[in-house]
Amino acid sequence: MKPLAIFGINVLASFVSSVAAAVLFAMPWLQAQDTHVALLWLVVPHMFLRFIGLSFLVPGVVSASLPRSWAVPAAYGDLVAGILAIIAAAAVAYNLPWAFEVVWIFNVWGALDLLYGFYRGARVNLALNPGSLGAAYYLITAIVPPLLVSHALVFVILLRNGA
Repeated sequence: MKPLAIFGINVLASFVSSVAAAVLFAMPWLQAQDTHVALLWLVVPHMFLRFIGLSFLVPGVVSASLPRSWAVPAAYGDLVAGILAIIAAAAVAYNLPWAFEVVWIFNVWGALDLLYGFYRGARVNLALNPGSLGAAYYLITAIVPPLLVSHALVFVILLRNGA
């Protein structure tokens, strides 16, 4: 099988399984929770996982052929999303008056960052050479789809509660 097909199948399967898990398991549980608890469960993973995006800038982790025009915005967009996730989680945990506002900022930034990464990846033909991602291949195929679905869930929680 060609690497492009494998890459596409990996991303699609991860996204479909993430949506299925969200619909079957996460949403019913989240809907039964207090808004603050639900948001914490969705935001906290980003505090850890988004910083891994900086690996797009590490030679040896990624190939020298990975387009910097894709890697730099992806890495720094993830860095900002990770910092915003920490601020949002702390604000929600301490029930600060501006907690929902910072969750909105984190969620809009984080979702747009991931979507921009897919858009920019298509523009630089990243899928034609998925091997250029090196070890970071698993970020795109196994971590980004569930993170994107979690952003959708945060939007649902925020909108459901008029936050």
